[in-house]
Amino acid sequence: MSAKKDQIPPTPSAEDYQAAAEANASEIFDKQNPFALFGEWLADARGKEVNDPNAMALATADKNGLPDVRMVLLKDFDEDGFVFYTNLESAKGCQLADNPKAALCFHWKSLRRQVRVRGTIHPVEPSEADAYFASRARDSRIGAWASKQSRPLESRFALEKAVAKEAARFGLGDVPRPDFWSGFRLAPSHFEFWRDRPFRLHDRLVFDRHDGKWTTQRLYP
Repeated sequence: MSAKKDQIPPTPSAEDYQAAAEANASEIFDKQNPFALFGEWLADARGKEVNDPNAMALATADKNGLPDVRMVLLKDFDEDGFVFYTNLESAKGCQLADNPKAALCFHWKSLRRQVRVRGTIHPVEPSEADAYFASRARDSRIGAWASKQSRPLESRFALEKAVAKEAARFGLGDVPRPDFWSGFRLAPSHFEFWRDRPFRLHDRLVFDRHDGKWTTQRLYP
């Protein structure tokens, strides 16, 4: 069944395209280091996006090659890669154990920009996971112990009961990181930076790593 026309945003007008072009007119697009460009765009997103400028789509595949995707939060990045955390027994945790390759997509609608990243997955060091876990709100740490992430849940009450049980167990004491909860770092081998340009003649800039060095290439929109 086709969607009603009023449910789909209209094609941008010439005026819309011109406004977007003027908004990006002073932006420097060509860079030699993809992490430097990403850092600039993320800083811009922090000033423009209302919610979660560090949100990213994480695409994985299971041992049979069936793809999966969900939104997660970027928690750190440097030239070693992009870090996120999860329950290791969750769907994504199991998929990454079976197939330690993944892709990320950042979409900053307010900026009309997108970054795609592909690479290999590596576990973070236990000390790094400990430090991040300790920085989380206490209730979030208790929730990590209580949640059997991605597995069947009989009712909301069952979850609340599990949270109460863990809260009572820890009392006023420290809530350490569970062994089944940690982080992953995606080490990029490929970036694509995309920005909106008038009349869908968008800019696309690709970075590929070869022998430890980054090469760049523009793509047709």
